[in-house]
Amino acid sequence: MPQFLLFCIGGVIGFVVDAGILRLLVSGLAMNAYAARLISFLCAATATWLWNRHNTFRGTRRYGLLGEWARYLLAMSGGFVVNYGTYALLYAFVPLVQRYPELGVAAGSAAGLVVNYASSRWWIYRREEKA
Repeated sequence: MPQFLLFCIGGVIGFVVDAGILRLLVSGLAMNAYAARLISFLCAATATWLWNRHNTFRGTRRYGLLGEWARYLLAMSGGFVVNYGTYALLYAFVPLVQRYPELGVAAGSAAGLVVNYASSRWWIYRREEKA
């Protein structure tokens, strides 16, 4: 299966985790939607890292488990800025997103997709050049 498609499948998994945890925190625990999104994104990024390391970017590892996870989260920070910015703007100004914050998560996820794929493909899971 093409690598980008596998990355997108991981993104769908991440979306489900992100939206589900956000809904739980906002509706179930009455948490602030902006703060809750920080927690839900961290959980989603961890879920996508697990998917991507085992499916999308299989092969030799350049870093240990914790080192790879930390680098992955750092690499996702660029996409997170785009993702969270999109979510926050929509949540602030669109009543439908205030009622269903999952819509903002979906828009943010789509907005950050290319940044996240590029940082994963060409930094975290870059293949070593053979001499």
